[in-house]
Amino acid sequence: MSTLDADVTQRFARIRLLSLDVDGVLTDGRLYFTDAGMELKTFSSQDGHALKMLQENGIAVAIITGRSSLLVTRRARELGIRHVFQGARDKRTAFAALLARTGLEPADVAHVGDDIPDLPVLRQAGLAIGVANQNPAMTPYVHYVTAAAGGAGAVREVCELILRCQGRWDGALARYL
Repeated sequence: MSTLDADVTQRFARIRLLSLDVDGVLTDGRLYFTDAGMELKTFSSQDGHALKMLQENGIAVAIITGRSSLLVTRRARELGIRHVFQGARDKRTAFAALLARTGLEPADVAHVGDDIPDLPVLRQAGLAIGVANQNPAMTPYVHYVTAAAGGAGAVREVCELILRCQGRWDGALARYL
């Protein structure tokens, strides 16, 4: 774990909900289509397991994505993610609906994004996180940039940091030891 400054550590410690973009965060951002028009996505099983660990430790998870995909619906169901906003052209509206649904304040929410459409949520969230391969225009608007790329461990890194900053990591790990 890299060293975090005190402000960022406090932001991680406050998080009660982790919100995620999909393409470029839960996936590597590439879109695959077959000749038959089927869409394919690759998700990291390690990211998925970390999301389950996070939820087992009382941190809710949400998805806010501009695209709509049956694959995202399936993946969210597999991971037990209840708050899913697909086709969110204006992610600001989806974020407002998420806050209304959960009763949380923006400061209680971390959002992970990779590109300019994520900026409206990143600017409101209490903890704004970009992935290593994010659009460089996002850098001034995020509190933390992951060492790992989207689709390649960035989400796992964020989940572990939340658990560590909240003093829950050892307990989360204990069930496997």
